[in-house]
Amino acid sequence: MPGKGFIPAAPPAPAEPRTVAPRPMATAFMLLVGVVLPCWGDFRLFKKRFMKVNGAECSHHSECASDCCLMDLDRAGAFCAPRARMAMLCLFQTKGAINIICPCQSGLSCITRDPFCSRRCHLI
Repeated sequence: MPGKGFIPAAPPAPAEPRTVAPRPMATAFMLLVGVVLPCWGDFRLFKKRFMKVNGAECSHHSECASDCCLMDLDRAGAFCAPRARMAMLCLFQTKGAINIICPCQSGLSCITRDPFCSRRCHLI
């Protein structure tokens, strides 16, 4: 029972709309995507700029701008070489570090059209 000097409690204040805090991981991901994707092509050009030119010594085909590190039996080493052009001898790119014969240029396939001849680069 209310006694003397009792002050009734005020009714509760109306609930404020609840705001959702931004999710830090989603925000970081979106920032990363916004920065990395537009620069991806620039990264490939940046990487290509530091690749070795034809004639430079190499130890793996991934070091060369042409993607062909050719074995040099005369100098007992290897050097970057251009990829094989139309009708030139070719071999498929191997998982190994050094090529015996370079693979074909882009757009050409290394095939044999005659069972007695070695593989050459052709348009398919």
